[in-house]
Amino acid sequence: MTPKSASQQQSPLDAAYRYLSYRPRSEFEMRVWLGRKGFGRPMIESTLLTLKGKGLLDDAAFARFWRESRESSSPRSRAALRSELRRKGIDPDVVAEALDGVDEEAAAYRAAQKKAARLATDDHDDFRTRLSAVLRRRGFSYEVTEHTVNRLWQESVKNA
Repeated sequence: MTPKSASQQQSPLDAAYRYLSYRPRSEFEMRVWLGRKGFGRPMIESTLLTLKGKGLLDDAAFARFWRESRESSSPRSRAALRSELRRKGIDPDVVAEALDGVDEEAAAYRAAQKKAARLATDDHDDFRTRLSAVLRRRGFSYEVTEHTVNRLWQESVKNA
């Protein structure tokens, strides 16, 4: 291998390391990103193999990371999480495994708690409309939304 070809091979790897420094990535995300950076298909595939070999590119681990991240910072419904992971190129079987055990009721409650605390209203209809909109945007079903809104309304009435 000549020095020039070694430096060409290192370039996409260095770029990939920088891209991974912010957060884990799916294989699909990495492939698309390296392609946008102008690297050729053989270099991309070689880089992906190297990253997978080092354990830095693992779609199953990425899917678990994504779920945990969403659960702690911005809870979503199972359907919304599934959609996000599919857009990131994760295989449907891996997505199903990663989302196994998602508690939508608890996620909806966490998603709505902060907003409910900020709603300074004594009007049940206004409370319901505004909080329902938050939950529906995050992909929660009508049933889960209604149950969560009613639960939070009861808690706000008790605390008032």
